[in-house]
Amino acid sequence: MSSTHIHVRVDADMKKKAQAIFAEMGLDVTTAINMFIMQVVRTRTFPFLPSATPFYGENNIADDVNVDEAASRILNKHMKAFEELAK
Repeated sequence: MSSTHIHVRVDADMKKKAQAIFAEMGLDVTTAINMFIMQVVRTRTFPFLPSATPFYGENNIADDVNVDEAASRILNKHMKAFEELAK
């Protein structure tokens, strides 16, 4: 199997964070990206569901907002709506 190079621009801070997470898993960025590509080829789909839901909107995911906090905020919003329906 021959190999080739892919050049991708990413935010420097995101790259550092990803490198640290991959290192915790015993991986480097190249291996993680290769795993992603292999999964796409094998399944002919993304290994996650891309979405344009409000969860990923700028109001929920700002640079200084923790993703867990955003997820909790949205979950609480939906739980309140569910509780209202259950009354």
